[in-house]
Amino acid sequence: MRAKGVLRVDTEVLVPFFDVDSMDVVWHGHYVKYLEVARCALLDAIGHNYTQMKAAGWVWPIIDVQLRYAGPARFGQRITVRAELVEWRNRLKVHYLICDAATGERLTRASTIQVAVNLQGEMQLVSPQVFIDAVERHLPAQDAPSSLPIHLAADHA
Repeated sequence: MRAKGVLRVDTEVLVPFFDVDSMDVVWHGHYVKYLEVARCALLDAIGHNYTQMKAAGWVWPIIDVQLRYAGPARFGQRITVRAELVEWRNRLKVHYLICDAATGERLTRASTIQVAVNLQGEMQLVSPQVFIDAVERHLPAQDAPSSLPIHLAADHA
């Protein structure tokens, strides 16, 4: 069973023509782009996006991507990409769910893992405090760890 995220953002994407293959289905590699759109919305929502990360002296390369396709997305389809923050203290782990926006049918599940690397190229074993602080400002009260995740919505067509 997948861990539930502590923060989540839903982003809507309209599948563009240039993302589909000759079978009118989104080419598998483009799903990673949709994950990026949702992850950027999540980072914006917590107030510490990639621009702010780099300004603080850190870059966050992806070191692992997992994708499981359940159904195809097609040209003109509205999809919802949910990004849920699962881990942040030692690495950045995000779970994703891509669904048809109209029906809620699951199309893809995914996860990414990123690690903090300083500008000299040294990987860190813990996340920078500035990032931990940004995340924890948005968490439910510490005395209620079973609280439901914060739900933030974004629309990127």
